[in-house]
Amino acid sequence: MSRILVVMSLAVLASAAQAQQVGHDACARDVSRLCRAVMNDGDQAVLACLKEHRARLSKACEKVLTEHGQ
Repeated sequence: MSRILVVMSLAVLASAAQAQQVGHDACARDVSRLCRAVMNDGDQAVLACLKEHRARLSKACEKVLTEHGQ
């Protein structure tokens, strides 16, 4: 029974990592274009910058932010 839980947990973690990569890929150009100045200040600074420039985001990045409650 515990082996099944471990396998299921690993599958959930892999899905979460894949979703995070998709979000990163969708917003990479927007971050580079709009938020270059804060790229080294951490994820929260980049997220705040993306929100600040929301009207100028690509559709893909906007979708990722919306899907993640941002």
